[in-house]
Order: sequence, then C-alpha cells, then structure tokens
Amino acid sequence: MTVASQKMSLEEYLNFDDGTETRYELENGELIVMPPESELNRRIASFLYIYLAKLGIPAHRLTMKTEIVVNSSRVGTRLPDLMVLSEELATALEGSRRSTIMSDMPPPLLVVEVVSPHQENRDYRYKRSEYASRRISEYWIVDPIQQRVTVLEWVEGLYEEMVYTGENVIVSPVLGVLELTAQRLLQGR
Repeated sequence: MTVASQKMSLEEYLNFDDGTETRYELENGELIVMPPESELNRRIASFLYIYLAKLGIPAHRLTMKTEIVVNSSRVGTRLPDLMVLSEELATALEGSRRSTIMSDMPPPLLVVEVVSPHQENRDYRYKRSEYASRRISEYWIVDPIQQRVTVLEWVEGLYEEMVYTGENVIVSPVLGVLELTAQRLLQGR
C-alpha cells in the first residue's frame, strides 16, 4: 500500500518518522507499507538465521530487517528478510543511527527474501534487478508458495540461478554445500 501521494527523495525517506512501528520500503520514490509477515515466512527466516549461526557465521554478520539502498528508476530501499554481511560491511554499520546499508557501503554477501503471497513480481523480478545493480554476490528467493528455493549467483555482471526443490541439498556459492534441503528450509524446521 502506497502511503504518500508525493514522491520522496532518499534523504526525505531516511528522515521520515511517523511515530509508529510501521515498516516501510521506498520504491520509486513512493513510501510503501510493509505488511506483517505470515507466521510461516517469519519461521523460515528465523530458522535460516539460526542455521547460519550454527554454521559459525558470527551474530554481528547476520542481520534481519536491515534495509538496503537500491537503484530502481529512482533510488529506493528494500527490507530483506535476512542478510549475511561481510566483516567490512558489519564494521561500516557499527554506530549507525539507522540500520541502513547505504550505496557507498560494500554490498552484503548474501540477501534472502521469503516470498509473500501476491508479492512474487517484487522478489523474482524487481528485487532481482535491484540487487544485481548493487552487485550482491548471492540472492536467495525462498518461495513457500511454489515450494522452491532459487539461489542466484552474481557471475560476470548477471545472476545465474539454481533452483532447489524437495530433498535437493542447497549449494551456496558464498557458504558452500549446506546440509540443508529445500524442503527443510521451506518448512522452517
């Protein structure tokens, strides 16, 4: 749902505070309300966070709900479900007044989006090109609706994709071969 009828700049958005806990993304200059997550989507993101922590990724390099500045037809922001940060990016975010990865900061190593109903185009199409413009090494689209996990790897200026379903073990270009199947991730258990 679009909130403001007037387009906002990135600076206006970063200074915007409506006094509520409502989460927003800035899309093509428009303030978009982010609806509450479904229980399944929340469980999948939490499960993956815990799984990656158990792999040994330090907590300061795992983040949920940190926003990232992206390029669309206008500068905007996205609010991924989960990100794995490089040490350099984690250091750059320390002490920030707002948990926002700005365009002058290094990109995250991995971005994960869990698809919500009626949001498929956003995750498969728009966010894919926006994350590509940031040269994010790896982007996962976890889709509980279509029961698949798409792993996109940044290779020579484009994303190459691998799709995992059922008992297929997920292979991450950044993290390696995981002992995690698509089915287990999609169930969030």
